[in-house]
Amino acid sequence: MLRSLYSGISGLRAEQTMLDVTSNNIANVNTVGFKSSSVQFEDALSQMVSAAGLATSAKAGTNPNQVGLGVRVAGVTTNLTEGSQTNTGNNLDAMISGDGFFVTQTGSQTLYSRNGQFHWDSQGRLATADGSLVQGWNAVNGVVSTGGKPTTLTLPSGTVAPANTTTSAVMTGNLPSDAKPGTTLQRDITVYSPDGTARGLSIDYTADATTPGKWNYSISDGSGATPVTGTVQTSGSGTITGTSGGASTLKPVVNGITVDLSQMSGFANLTTVGFASQNGNAAGTLLTVNMGADGTLSGTFTNGATIAIARLAVGTFTNPEGLAKAGNSMLTETLNSGGVRLGTAGSDGYGAVVSGALEASNVDLSQEFTNLIVAQRGFQANARIITTSDEILQELTQLKR
Repeated sequence: MLRSLYSGISGLRAEQTMLDVTSNNIANVNTVGFKSSSVQFEDALSQMVSAAGLATSAKAGTNPNQVGLGVRVAGVTTNLTEGSQTNTGNNLDAMISGDGFFVTQTGSQTLYSRNGQFHWDSQGRLATADGSLVQGWNAVNGVVSTGGKPTTLTLPSGTVAPANTTTSAVMTGNLPSDAKPGTTLQRDITVYSPDGTARGLSIDYTADATTPGKWNYSISDGSGATPVTGTVQTSGSGTITGTSGGASTLKPVVNGITVDLSQMSGFANLTTVGFASQNGNAAGTLLTVNMGADGTLSGTFTNGATIAIARLAVGTFTNPEGLAKAGNSMLTETLNSGGVRLGTAGSDGYGAVVSGALEASNVDLSQEFTNLIVAQRGFQANARIITTSDEILQELTQLKR
């Protein structure tokens, strides 16, 4: 049989593979995190008609004569170029800007993906759309340790932010230096006990009857403890001073709470004094979960606290093109990909996490449609080889009639 027949058949098979790969790329043009593929061709083994001849003094050397036996697919490579960013506004949607893959677990198999469409399941586990469990490190008392083996990220049931005891309160603003004797000012702020019980901390100022610019104060915290009293003195330069028996009266302590009065000023004709802050809070329930650039999941609570819950693990490979596609937008490790290196997003060698966004497919439709035309014409040309060879064989069979 003619060798051209088999060459044409090999061409049909190769072009069909190109059509298959191109069609799959186009089908996944809207698949989150999808990486397009391309086909690489190589010529098949060539048949030797005559070997190369050695040059002598009397005769020149001759080149080998070979006839090719067609084409074959050398490989199907994956294009790992990063897709464009698509903002979704969903706190649990994430994309990796740079190198790396999200790490997931399905049964006993570890898989990797660029698809960051995550959600919490009924057991409080972070999962992908197909049910794979996202891996990382869970926080303990708000602290994430990334030294151990990644585990399934979980949101503990009934997560609450613990109460914090108030240990300090800061007062700012201006205490007027020209107030009339007997003038009174009262300022209040809510403080918290160790169990989160709220109570009122109150300070009463009274302008001294004999000394201009001097204020007497009394502080109580509503717990029944004896009020703490003292004095502060305004100066002509607008500063506040205060001593009693050689000790400062600018930071009195009331039932374990230090009240900082040193940040006030003492100018005339201005009354803006008030509590600026205190460092306690009641217990709070979880409102939302947000994701940082390092992959840390942080909970925002009703008491205003923000506490780390977990951190995503990110995996990189020496040869990421060696990963095998496992379906469901997942990739699996192979012998040629190298072992996974686990780390945190944003650190050296690992891309940063962009929250509220997804990575679009990197399929270039214009290129894929061009590839369709090229594959179609290649298929037609190889089909023409077969029909032409068939016509020649027909002529041969009709030589003797």
